[in-house]
Amino acid sequence: MAAGPLLFGVLIGAHVLAGLACVVTGVVAMLSPKRAGRHPTAGTIYYGCLSAVFATASLLAALRWSEDFPLFVVGTLAFLSASLGRTALRQRWRGGVRLRIACMGASYVLLLTGFYVESGAKLPLWRELPPVAYWLVPGAVGIPLIVRALLREPVPLPEGAGSTRRGARSGAEEHPRVRG
Repeated sequence: MAAGPLLFGVLIGAHVLAGLACVVTGVVAMLSPKRAGRHPTAGTIYYGCLSAVFATASLLAALRWSEDFPLFVVGTLAFLSASLGRTALRQRWRGGVRLRIACMGASYVLLLTGFYVESGAKLPLWRELPPVAYWLVPGAVGIPLIVRALLREPVPLPEGAGSTRRGARSGAEEHPRVRG
């Protein structure tokens, strides 16, 4: 598909701005207390900006399919992961909080992977690394952080588990947080 430099430039500009907004709002959501206010606001903005990143990445890939197909796959996986995490919590799926943590974390890792694969060779320090590092470093850093967050999240009790005594937890409640 032939496209003029103006269209390509507009798409790149929108893509970069949306990506930067994702990076900032993702960090704000991760570091904010998980209650009404900053966390859900930043998360909603993150998801909206990630949607824009996905849309612009899809259009850019359509314009340069042979060069951008791998990035299209990464962008698709990031968007699908965030969508699954968002749905799990909104639909109140059993274990949805843990699924949300894993999926939203994965979407952020994939977002950064796409950025480094596309731009790593142009960045100080990163240009000194072998190209395979652009694919692996975001996951090598992000996956342990996701696992840490998952380990800190209470695990729901199975249906029917626990005592039925008055004052005891029902099967729908979660274990208390274990700090370690």
